[in-house]
Amino acid sequence: MPSAQQIKRRIKSVDNTAKITKAMSMIAASKMNRAQEMALKSRPYSERMMNLLADLAAQPQFEDDAHLLLTVRDINRIGLIVITPDRGLTGGLNTAVNRFAAQHMLQSGHEAEVVAVGKKARDFFSRTGNLKAVFTDMGDRPSPADVTPISKIVVDEYLEGNVDAVYIIYSKFVNTTQQVPELITLLPVEPATLEQKDKVGYIYEPSSGDVLNELLPRYIEMQIYHSILESVASEQSARMVAMRNATDNALEMKSDLTLEMNKARQESITSELLDIVGGVAAVEA
Repeated sequence: MPSAQQIKRRIKSVDNTAKITKAMSMIAASKMNRAQEMALKSRPYSERMMNLLADLAAQPQFEDDAHLLLTVRDINRIGLIVITPDRGLTGGLNTAVNRFAAQHMLQSGHEAEVVAVGKKARDFFSRTGNLKAVFTDMGDRPSPADVTPISKIVVDEYLEGNVDAVYIIYSKFVNTTQQVPELITLLPVEPATLEQKDKVGYIYEPSSGDVLNELLPRYIEMQIYHSILESVASEQSARMVAMRNATDNALEMKSDLTLEMNKARQESITSELLDIVGGVAAVEA
């Protein structure tokens, strides 16, 4: 059994760990509020942009002359944008996203190339040989300008015919304790299913093609940006919960070690008393 002094050193070590994890939990909580607000505020714009573009693509004037980013092709090779945090200590968040992406690749049955956004996605897919590009250090406050290079790569790959479909995989923020891997189709943009009365054939100025050419890049950038914001909110929420649980476990371990130390100290005192009593008895004899 360890001595009381050894257990005391372990208690000090566990107590220091609890202080660190508590501080990390508090930092993550402060960042989480801001990240959640950014992610939730971007959702309506992202959804409206998606609906607007889907409705526009479904109009009659685009049925015979579809934009290249709207053209559906036979899928031989897919592109994946996998978004993860740069850091760990987020519970099972990183593993869940990477595993979800790997399962999608296997289930699709197609060759795939991966654009990794975040060091955890880079580390995971660097072993598979599917990496096309890597983007890291997005930070806790990414800006729309940060996603422009990502958008350019996937659009170029699609237009050049290197991939026939592009998907985004990220961790969707549900609530503070729940984040789930999510997959959305980025390219080709899927037209909405319109009823006959909605196919009114709008007239666009300067032209419908110019409108699409302007909206499509914005749509792609917005979907990537929104996915990154969702991932950041999920990361901070998962880290706060993970560090809070780690703090609780450390405090519980400290309590158990304190009890063990008291028992060791009591045994030591009892042993010393027995030695004293035995020595006295030997002298008297």
